[in-house]
Amino acid sequence: MDQQSDRRSGWSWWYLLFVIQFIVSLWVAFYNKVEPSWVGIPFFYWYQMLWVIIGAILTAIVYFATDA
Repeated sequence: MDQQSDRRSGWSWWYLLFVIQFIVSLWVAFYNKVEPSWVGIPFFYWYQMLWVIIGAILTAIVYFATDA
């Protein structure tokens, strides 16, 4: 059990995926535009919703990579 607690307390390179997600969502100048629209939805909105899905996938990847 000591090995498992030592492993979970350490830092992992997988956590850098969270940094990517964080930077992309805060870089508003990149997605602060209307075009290209998709199904009538401006880029500003569908880009953010796309990153909600991508963020969930990245979170699952980090979770499973660091949990095992």
